Amino acid sequence: MNQPKTDPRIQRTRKLIMDSFMELSGKKEFKDITITDIAAEAMINRATFYYHFEDIYDLLEKVLSEVLLVNLDCSNYQHKELNEDVITSIFVAITNFQQSLSNRCHRGYEDTIARNIREQLEIIFYKMLLKPHHTEEDEGLKITAVILSWGIYGASVEWKRKSNEITPEDFIQLAIPHLLPRDNGV
Repeated sequence: MNQPKTDPRIQRTRKLIMDSFMELSGKKEFKDITITDIAAEAMINRATFYYHFEDIYDLLEKVLSEVLLVNLDCSNYQHKELNEDVITSIFVAITNFQQSLSNRCHRGYEDTIARNIREQLEIIFYKMLLKPHHTEEDEGLKITAVILSWGIYGASVEWKRKSNEITPEDFIQLAIPHLLPRDNGV
């Protein structure tokens, strides 16, 4: 069954609201941004805002998810094997995402950001771990995806503390030999 296409006007308005929020978040702390501010910036009325989003927290979550998905380019990993290049690529995307938010990310964002990153990573890792043509859900793989997502996110937080000392690529490369099975020529 085909999904109905979303009206381009709805997509444009939604993007306009999200872009307006991003613009405002560069000027104000999240706690100081109101729906009225966003509506004025986007040149829409409040009812239009509420047509697209439940409240400002729903908007924040959607903006963070979309920005993160663009950074991660999830479709790029869907049928790949979990290896050094993939782990490095995902880690760099997460650190780039966190750096891009650092100017906008004021107190109050951290829990939402962390949850979004971990949820997106869980989905990516689960799809990578799931063998092709495997239709049943696998609880063990879900748990593995959770462990990987928390681990990569935690490593990105640790890297952020040391970001002036080491690049994301060099940072994650220190751990990769301990994460992935080694071929000992056996």
